[in-house]
Amino acid sequence: MSRPTSNLTLSVAAILAESAVRHANRTAITLGPNSTSYAELWDETRAYAGALRDQGIGENDRVAILIPNVTDFARVYYAILSLGATVVPIHALLKAREIAFVLQDSSAKMLVCAAPLIDAGAGGAKEAGVPVLSVLAPEELGTDRLEDRAKAAEPIDTYLPRHPEDIATILYTSGTTGKPKGALGTHLALLEQTNVLLQETFEMRTGDRIFGGLPLFHTFGQTTVLNSGLRAGAEILLLPKFTGDDALNLLLEKKVQVFLGVPTMYVALLEAIRDRDERPESLRYAISGGAALPLTILTQFEERFGARIHEGYGLTETSPVVSFNHVGRDPVPGTVGTALWGVQIRIADPSVPDRIQALPNGELGEVVIRGHNLFSGYLNRPEATAEAVVEGWFRTGDLGTLDDDGYLRIVDRTKDMILRNGYNVYPREVEEALLEHPEISNAAVYGVDDPTRGQEVAAAITLAPNSTLTAEAVIDWISQRIAAYKFPRIVEVVTEFPMGPSGKILKRELAAQHQSKS
Repeated sequence: MSRPTSNLTLSVAAILAESAVRHANRTAITLGPNSTSYAELWDETRAYAGALRDQGIGENDRVAILIPNVTDFARVYYAILSLGATVVPIHALLKAREIAFVLQDSSAKMLVCAAPLIDAGAGGAKEAGVPVLSVLAPEELGTDRLEDRAKAAEPIDTYLPRHPEDIATILYTSGTTGKPKGALGTHLALLEQTNVLLQETFEMRTGDRIFGGLPLFHTFGQTTVLNSGLRAGAEILLLPKFTGDDALNLLLEKKVQVFLGVPTMYVALLEAIRDRDERPESLRYAISGGAALPLTILTQFEERFGARIHEGYGLTETSPVVSFNHVGRDPVPGTVGTALWGVQIRIADPSVPDRIQALPNGELGEVVIRGHNLFSGYLNRPEATAEAVVEGWFRTGDLGTLDDDGYLRIVDRTKDMILRNGYNVYPREVEEALLEHPEISNAAVYGVDDPTRGQEVAAAITLAPNSTLTAEAVIDWISQRIAAYKFPRIVEVVTEFPMGPSGKILKRELAAQHQSKS
């Protein structure tokens, strides 16, 4: 079906272009000792765009980027959008075979790859038959450098206007089942999300110093850090590789005012500050998303860091934020807040897949969403799109409840729920119980196949430094605290968890590792 003719135009590239006028001399991005002003960042972006244009990139082309959290991510991201092309960010830890899949599936015309990732990037591009431009590469590496082409190119004057429903990004989901799917993000969804976050949800001020450790190739970092931060005229303090110590040092030395992270980052920060006397006095508040934040972690962080955590909820397909404990209101612990302005949330019966059958407030069911933040569908997968979007509502696959005040509680993923002896076991509830043990720093609970009970409850845990806690002791302790059908009979002490692109613990990998050992 053809789109109705419209004179409306919109572009995510306007975020940087407009801020370069309003905040020209302010610092936009700082990476280590190097800072880039808004005016400089836009000038460099226009030069990159001129170079890409000279290489044949134009309206509706798809350009993949494989760049970690460095300033060039922003330059390349907005340069592609300025040309009316679509950005395809690639997870920085993917291998060549996985990169080739994304390039082929998205029909990418080019890959822009950072030198530290060039081995996997160039290998994937060769397999997919896609040309590569490098950034951050030394001359002796012999790559085709975007920086060199930018010096020789005529910069573009400004960004190309887009229709609001044109595709700005293709973000690949982590692929919990089968191959990853490309979620199509429109200029309207991404810009309206940014505007609503700044006007109604966060308290992000011009000149704020924002922690930039969330991966920018992921929707959480892209929207809440990059787009929102630059739209607000804030300074983004990039951290290319997250560790608790490096993040804490950045908070202390650069006087970060807004921290954005996922639960595993908060666990790492608490470990890093355990034996230190300093406290980041500048920190105004923190934001958590990407996965459920255990209440014990939230409480410990607020006590030690002296800043409130505002928890929210979202998905790649919702640009990403759906609900939030809005800054300016007291957060309600255990909830992911209320719906964003213009976004509606319902709880639907998960057993009725072909229509939305709403359940009363307080009842447990599948969280469904509609609003200006929804994606346009999955690339080349009409069946998957039709299954996910029913009667205009996006079926999240998450189980939750909605109270009379509109506060959403996420119980678990429908796929993560464990069925043991006919009883439903929700991993998050068990994880919360495990984390009450003072020597357990983090926990992931998952189901494994069992010939007698259908599934058995298993847990992987990390321990506090110098702890000698054993798996047997954990089983004995937790068995006294929760019902017999819930507590894990299988416990493994691990040093680290397998992580997804947004910092989520990959429970399917834990389950697969357990099955391979059985």
